[in-house]
Amino acid sequence: MCTITGLARILLICLFTSLSCECIAADGPRQRSILVLEEADFRSPFYSEVFAGIRAAAKQSGKGHTVIYGESLDLARFPGPDYEESLVGHLKTKYALRSIDVIVSIGVASAKFLQTRKQDIWPAAPVVYGFVPDLPETRALFLPDTTAVFARVRPTQLLIAARAIVPDLTRVVLVGDAWRNPLTYGHWKQEFAAVMPDLDVTDLSDAVLREVREQVGALPARSAILTSAMYSDGEGTYYSPASALARVAETANRPIIITSDTFLGRSGVGGFLLLPESIGREAGEVAMRILDGEVPSSIAPFGGNNVKPIFDWRQLKRWNVDEANLPPGSEVRFREPNFWTQYYWHIAIVASVVLIQGLMIAILLRERHLRFLAEVEARQRMSELAHMNRRATAGEMSASLAHELNQPLAAILINAETAQQVLQNPAPDLAEVRDILDHIRRDDQRAAAIIDRLRSFLKRDPTERREIDLNATVGEVFRFLSVQAITNDVELATEPSSSDIRVKGDKVQLQQAILNLVVNGMDAVAHLPNDRRRVVGRTRLLDGNLAVVSIADAGDGILTGKLTEIFKPFFTTKSQGMGIGLSIAHSIVEAHGGRIWAENTPSGGAVFHVSLPLAAPR
Repeated sequence: MCTITGLARILLICLFTSLSCECIAADGPRQRSILVLEEADFRSPFYSEVFAGIRAAAKQSGKGHTVIYGESLDLARFPGPDYEESLVGHLKTKYALRSIDVIVSIGVASAKFLQTRKQDIWPAAPVVYGFVPDLPETRALFLPDTTAVFARVRPTQLLIAARAIVPDLTRVVLVGDAWRNPLTYGHWKQEFAAVMPDLDVTDLSDAVLREVREQVGALPARSAILTSAMYSDGEGTYYSPASALARVAETANRPIIITSDTFLGRSGVGGFLLLPESIGREAGEVAMRILDGEVPSSIAPFGGNNVKPIFDWRQLKRWNVDEANLPPGSEVRFREPNFWTQYYWHIAIVASVVLIQGLMIAILLRERHLRFLAEVEARQRMSELAHMNRRATAGEMSASLAHELNQPLAAILINAETAQQVLQNPAPDLAEVRDILDHIRRDDQRAAAIIDRLRSFLKRDPTERREIDLNATVGEVFRFLSVQAITNDVELATEPSSSDIRVKGDKVQLQQAILNLVVNGMDAVAHLPNDRRRVVGRTRLLDGNLAVVSIADAGDGILTGKLTEIFKPFFTTKSQGMGIGLSIAHSIVEAHGGRIWAENTPSGGAVFHVSLPLAAPR
């Protein structure tokens, strides 16, 4: 019977053990936990940021879920053993069923509380001390199996900041409860004396807020106010440290040096400021190392990177502080953005648009310059081609010119021979000789005029556009071709406009264009009967702003399909033609902003029209 009972017990134990293992396996790894003890109130900005830094460090670790508990001891507002006893009882009851793996203690008051009360509540939990100064008095509070991340604004740093704001500093006024606590600022009197032996120090740490407000409103020049945390007015009313500072700043007539990042922007000028988020993050990182298996005693206490010189730009301007005097590495906040900073993107966009437009304008100007050079070169080539065309025309007219020159030269020869015979008489008739000489002079002038006309035609002048008389220009072309017209038995006639027609252009080039049209007309009627060998040049105004020159002939006309092709280079219907005369005329007219076209007349023959813009009135 006993054997059966013992066996049953063994089976029950095995079953219970199996079920326990299954439950543990089902639940997975136990959650890790951190308890944050803060000496003041979580609702204050400073301790709220500390707690946020601890949570950020836990989240960044990424090694399993970590539960973070937080407790505000609030010992500054509720001092005394009775409150501590009630607090111990409350915490023991609250965490009776909660396992605490690491305690993060924030502040000196919290460290003092753990020194006397930890064994009653969390005897086995390791501790990470944060936001405590590295002082012998503070290290004496540390329990075994603990470590610390120090955070402290030293009294000398307060003086450095004060002298940066007030270069000729002679007096400082101490405001706030922490100046009375040796565990916060230590032996500040000795440190002040070592840095500035002649410094006049007014200690208002024991004064009520009302008295503090009165005294800081009547400070002499070359003074600065050094603040620490203040939790009450000393007469029964409690404040958050930021609210208490604001009350002091309302009446202060000298710059206020502060010690916390959360005070900046509340009338404090700045200083070496505690960074609460950095304090929490550094303590949280050490706590996560302990949760990951490191022994707290193996982590030596160290000073964190949690204090930085930071100043309020608005207060610097108020007290006329030169930023060059600030401590090295200082950060200036609340700086009013200058125009460039405030409208950086707007300026960048506008500058980009202007740059692109400038680039496009530069490209267009370059293209315009290149086009201008091309036009100049084209005009030069056109001038050269027109000159060659004139020489070719003169070559074709050489026989006619020789015939015309022979007439005055033959007359000169006959008159000279006659004069010789008259002079051989014993009594020559001088009146007759005088008449013969007049004929010789007239014939010589006639020959010279023919040569001058040819020289003028063949001369190559630089391309130059100026205002010209279109009627006179057309008339000169017809007079020049009169010799060839007589030789070919072709009648040339002009019908100038009764109005004065003036256009702006290169006279030689326009004459060449008209000459090519007249020569083309003369060729068109050369094989026709005498009554149809006629070419007429007309000038007229059109629509009040255009000048039109029309060269008409009585030839066979132009095939309808060839009316536009005749102006193409090397197109010709002549057996000996080169096909460049009309092409040159077309290029010259278009270069002058005009238009050239041809059409057949109902009565037979063809007419070429050239329209040119009138010269602007002077």
